[in-house]
This record gives sequence, C-alpha cells and structure tokens, in this order.
Amino acid sequence: MSSRSALRAATATTVNLPPLKAVRLLDQLRERIRYLHYSRRTEEAYVFWCRAFIRWHGLRHPADMGGPEVEAFLSYLAAERGLAPSTHKQALSALLFLYGKVLCVNLPWMQEIGRPRTLQRLPVVLSIEEVGQLLAQMPPGEHSLLARLLYGTGLRISEALQLRVKDLDFAQRALIVRAGKGGKDRVVMLPQALHTELREQLSRARCIWAADIDSNQAGVELPHALERKYPRAASAWTWFWVFPQDHLSTDPRSGIIRRHHLYDQTFQRAFKRALSAAGIAKPATPHTLRHCFATHLLQSGSDIRTVQELLGHADVATTMIYTHVLKLGGAAVRSPLDALPTRSAGN
Repeated sequence: MSSRSALRAATATTVNLPPLKAVRLLDQLRERIRYLHYSRRTEEAYVFWCRAFIRWHGLRHPADMGGPEVEAFLSYLAAERGLAPSTHKQALSALLFLYGKVLCVNLPWMQEIGRPRTLQRLPVVLSIEEVGQLLAQMPPGEHSLLARLLYGTGLRISEALQLRVKDLDFAQRALIVRAGKGGKDRVVMLPQALHTELREQLSRARCIWAADIDSNQAGVELPHALERKYPRAASAWTWFWVFPQDHLSTDPRSGIIRRHHLYDQTFQRAFKRALSAAGIAKPATPHTLRHCFATHLLQSGSDIRTVQELLGHADVATTMIYTHVLKLGGAAVRSPLDALPTRSAGN
C-alpha cells in the first residue's frame, strides 16, 4: 500500500462528513469549508496557507507527507519568516483542517504538534480628544459616517460594512448585528447623534438601489440559501446595503455581477490619511475605534458585563483587557518621580 493510501486508510473519519465531489485538492478544501459554514475570510486564509505548504515542499501532495513536513514548514514560518504567533497559529489551523477534514486523517502527530504561545497584547486606545481630532480629519460623506458609527457602537469594521437597511431601528434607537463573530446576533445602541446622517446615507443608498432595479441588475448577496427560499428578497430594499459600493463587482463564488458593500480597504486608506493629518503618533487602525468605544464606556462608569454584551464577547475575560488599559491612565499608581521636589531652572 502506498503512503497516500495508508494515510487515507488510517483511522477513518471521526466525524460524519459527506464525501467530497471536487477532484482537485484545493477545490476539495473550499468545498469542505463551505459545507461547514466557515467564513469567506477563513476560506481565503486556509487556501493560502495550504497552497504555500504544498509549494514549499516542491508540489508534493499533502497525503504523501505528515507531521515532520508540517513541523518543518511551521518552523520555517517562525524562524525565517518571523511570523507573529497569531499568524503562525492560523497556518497550523489551516493544515490541521486540511488533514483532518479533507484528507480525513487523524494521526497522533496531529495532537502532538506544538502550538505557538499567543502573548497578550494591550490594544491601542486613543483619548477622547484624539478621537475627536481623528474624526474631524475624516473626509465628509460615508467614510466620516462609518468612522463615527464604529466609535459610537463598537462594531467591527466587517459588521458595519455588512449592515442592511432592515438592521437599523430608529424608533428603538437600536442597531442589530447579524451573524457577527462566531455567527452570533446582538443588539447595540444607535447613537442619536447619527440619526440624521444615517437617514441621509439611506437616501443615497436608495438611489443606487433604484438604479439597480431599473437596470435589472442581480440583487445583493444573501446569507446561506435565502436567495433560493425567497427569490425576490435579494432585490428588496430591506436587504440592501447601508454602505453600498459605487460600482458593480463579480461575486467570487457564484460569478454573478451584483452590488457589493463598501470595501474595507477603501475605508482603511481614508482612516490612515486622517490619522496622519490629525498628527496622532499611534499605530491605530479602524479596529482601534472599537477599543476606544469599550475603554471610554468603562471610564464613564459602564458595567463591564454591559460592555461585554455590546462588544459580543463570549467571555468576560476578553473584555477585561480594557481594565488593564484604564490602569495606564488616571487610575494608575502615582510614579515616585512625581513626589520628588521640583528643581528650579538655575539648579
């Protein structure tokens, strides 16, 4: 029996997964990821690392390799590429998924392989004054509104960009996050200060939606199989994006030309320019606004459990990181240097 056959025969699958229909390995990887409802970004990352693994080993089939080859590749990433522990862990997860869920291999080395130790890092947080300076430098329009929305609600950038018209409830002053991280829904506050701007944004979005309807364009992407269950929902105003892209694009999975939401890279570039214009010397990103939201809420006296629910954290320990940030500010222990007598300029 060849090594490839031995690997496939070893300890048949421990989970009930249907047989794969695709022929090529990376297509099988995509098929399995979609069957298990992993996110599109996870699919892109896993395909990237599995392809890199195969190329690094001279296009050998993964079924002809095993633990030593995986360890060698991960050591290369850590020692020569200098990848961060989180990226290292992502590459490992991709390879374990490939062997466990696609090749259906469950060998001892999969449990014994070393996991990188992730170190806890304090998030970058801007002061209230710095947030004001940053928002003042954002270009007017949807980018400015999006930045204010991230800071005012604590949404992740992907959650904000994927908002649908139906997710805004002005009467209840609520915003519903659908299928956030971990596939969970949650409700956050809708800041009163953004009501007028959001209504104006919806007016602009409705003009784009009406133009798409008039030109018989395909509707927006719907989650899971809703488009088959409700064929007209994709073209309904309630399912349209709050922040639609200004041009049509091709869906990478279906190949359908349709309206997508605003790209995160476009907003990230505008954010970086505003950060530089504001003269803020901190490595902030759009996600920093989520950190600022949590930290400033805690500073104002909000309960940590409430902040946990607003952020959508599964464990309050994740939210506790912001209490460490608070200890660096006014609540920190006073430095002994500040207790020394001040020296005059002539001494």
